[in-house]
Amino acid sequence: MRIFKYLFWILYRIWFYILVALPIIVLFPILLVSILKESWYPYFFKLARFWAKFILTGMGFVWKIEREEIPETDKSYMFVANHTSMADIMLMLVSVKNPFVFVGKKELAKIPLFGFFYKRTCILVDRNSEKSRKAVFLRAQRRLKQGLSICIFPEGGVPEEYIVLDTFKDGAFRLAINHQIPIVPMTFLDNKKRFSYTFFSGGPGKMRVKIHPFIETKGLTIQDTKLINEKTRKLILKTLKKDDN
Repeated sequence: MRIFKYLFWILYRIWFYILVALPIIVLFPILLVSILKESWYPYFFKLARFWAKFILTGMGFVWKIEREEIPETDKSYMFVANHTSMADIMLMLVSVKNPFVFVGKKELAKIPLFGFFYKRTCILVDRNSEKSRKAVFLRAQRRLKQGLSICIFPEGGVPEEYIVLDTFKDGAFRLAINHQIPIVPMTFLDNKKRFSYTFFSGGPGKMRVKIHPFIETKGLTIQDTKLINEKTRKLILKTLKKDDN
């Protein structure tokens, strides 16, 4: 019986990568045109949301989004969430209608096909380079001026399986304070169970998202970074622990 479980997990992982690649191959010409100008990014974002829904549906995931507050269409935000799964990117795209740009690690740009569009549409950061981290602020500033939002997974990576929620880096909160935009804390409750980075694990089922009340940054200064960081982390951690009980 156990051998069938391992076989399922192997095929399930392969199926995921097929689902990731298939829409990109089919829509490649349209995707290519949509990234020719930065001002066309909202059109690319709509295609990215379709891509995300295609993958999640194909994997047998059913998402349920609980919104305590809804983003306004003409405002910029800083979206942050816990990071536990390869499906986090897709679930974020499904959960948020406001066009946003991911700030993510440059290593993902090496993934065939996906990486081609990732490095042309996201703000890449080398976390080991101070110069790269500073460049993120300049690129994010330009995107915010274009009316877009920003999304960062503030843990800075996927923590070990046993860690409920890792400490948050300050970058997302400094950016939000610098640009006086609201922080939107989000909790992904089931992604670790559904599709974690542990190879032999996961399966179809529900993916719940909780979008918490926004945290305003108007009037705050850089000195408030740690305070707002901890406030956001405690909110997400409390939600995760409450769900475990």
